[in-house]
Formats: sequence, structure tokens, C-alpha cells
Amino acid sequence: MRQGLAEIESSEFGYVAAHGLRAARHAVADYLRRTRGVVADPRRIVLCSGATQAVALLAQCLDGPLAMEDPGFWLHRMVLRHNGIDPLHVPVDEDGIDVDALTACDATTVVTTPAHQSPTGVVLSAPRRTELLEWAQPGRLIIEDDYDAEYRYDRAPIGALQGVAPDRVVYIGSTSKTLAPGLRIGWMVLPAHLIARVRTAKSLADTGSSVMDQIAFSQFLTSGAYDRHLRQMRRRYLSRRNALLAALSRHLPRAEVLGAAAGVHLTVRFPAGFPIEELTRRATELRIRLEPLGPCYAEPDTAPPGLILGYANLTESQIARGVEMLGQAARGLGAA
Repeated sequence: MRQGLAEIESSEFGYVAAHGLRAARHAVADYLRRTRGVVADPRRIVLCSGATQAVALLAQCLDGPLAMEDPGFWLHRMVLRHNGIDPLHVPVDEDGIDVDALTACDATTVVTTPAHQSPTGVVLSAPRRTELLEWAQPGRLIIEDDYDAEYRYDRAPIGALQGVAPDRVVYIGSTSKTLAPGLRIGWMVLPAHLIARVRTAKSLADTGSSVMDQIAFSQFLTSGAYDRHLRQMRRRYLSRRNALLAALSRHLPRAEVLGAAAGVHLTVRFPAGFPIEELTRRATELRIRLEPLGPCYAEPDTAPPGLILGYANLTESQIARGVEMLGQAARGLGAA
């Protein structure tokens, strides 16, 4: 922050750029071009308070029915509904979002997580990527939430959809998984026809994100420190992921594990009929923090029994002990 403050004019601390400081937008653009293949013109970037605010701002600026993946990120569904949009629900399979089902509905916009589907971890297959881009003909829009794209372990990097069709895709990213959710730093790369509306919505929402945070983050990006941080964390998270996989194999061998190739969590599905609510209750009593899979579905009561297990903020010994306790609780419910 000290380094950035030495290079900035005092005028930058006024109400001058609700969509983000010029230096910060340029830093984000350079990073996205280099690492994700995004066509990132700084003039088309709006900095915002995480991906969640990005979804909320877009909800205020879009016309026509909107669809999202089912399962999908429960908070984004809540944000859309809070802004008057009841999203249509498109199923996800082992190849990602079902584009045939998307085509069959009336949606003109779709929110999707192609690099690492939230919460299943599925990567959108190459044929589906082509189909989705073909679906996004003029008048239709893809909102690409580039969720967990920075952390990948068992597969090569996959470029952003936006890099292929920048006028049909809104690209969204944030530092919530790479640094910390509490920083509330995110960005959108917009097609030309949405820039003015989204800038206005951001200005009316909060007149702009913290200048001090933008200064520090742009310095972090341009100095190379962000890249070094990500390289270090990939090594750490790989070890923690492997520890979680080993513990699950030992203590919950009947559970199906999804999303291991990337990200900072695993999704675990149990056999049909398993009493997941009771397991969740017991885990809470044992002070094991986890999330049930149900809220990620549009109809939680129809969701398969499952859990979301995060591993980024735990030591390997904590992971091993937690899964051992979870396994004991599951065996008490009849799951071997």
C-alpha cells in the first residue's frame, strides 16, 4: 500500500471512478490477458465488491429471462431473487451445463461456472463449450463466473470462454478464493453494450470500491507478488487436497468424491437414502464445519445426499482428524 500511495495523485481519492481506479483496472486487465486468455480492455472493466456484487449489479441491468446451473451457488440464486429475478434452472451432468436443456427454455442470459462448476467441480467439456457459445447468438448473453480457475492440480489450464466471444460473455472474477473473501475485491469484463448501465448501477450502489484496497491490489498484481502467492498456495492446497482424498478413502469409502481436479473444496455424495440431515447435525455437535449439498439445488428436498468439504484453511492433521470423526458419525448411521 505504501508503494502504491507513493505513485497516486490525491485527486484519486475523490468521487471520480465508481468503476475502479485506472491503475487498478489496467493491472487486472494485464493479469487476465496473461493468465486466463481474457480479451480485457481496461475501459470495459468494472471493479466491484466480489463476484456476488457483480451478479447483483448485472441483475439490475439485464432484460429477459435468466437461467443458472442446477446445482449452482446458492448465494447467487438468492441474490438474483432479491433483485427480482427468479432464475430458470438448467441441469448439470458430467460434461457441465446441459446446453440442450438451456436451449429448450426461454432464457436469454445464463450464469455458468465452466472452469470448475460450483459445486460439483465438473469442467465444461469442449463440445459443450462450442454448443454454449453457439447458443449465445446476438441477443443472448453468458455470464462466466470463473470460479476457482486459479487452483488446478490434475489437469491443464482451461482458457476463459470470454476470450473466444468477448461480445457475448460477461467475465467475472474475484480474490475471494485466492486471498480472502473479506477483502471484497472482484471484477467484471463487459461487452460494450453493458458498460454504461453497469457503471451507473455500481455508482448508485456504493459510489465505488475502496481506493486503498485497489491501490494495494494493483501493486500486488504488477509486482509479481500475486503470481508468487498463487504458485505457493497451489503447492499447499495440493497437499491438503491429497490428505482429504486419502482420509475420505479410508473413513468414508462408500462416498463418491467430485471436483478433485481443481479448487479448494471437494463435494462428497452418499448413497441414495442416506440421512444427510442427521449426519450434518452430528457433525455440528462434533464441531466439524461443513456445508450440506442441498441448498445448492433449486429444490433442496430433491438433492442427492451430500456434503461440501473445504480444505484450504486447514492443516493436514486437522483434515485427517475431522474426516475420521465424520466417518465415525456416518458409521453410526449405518454408512460403512
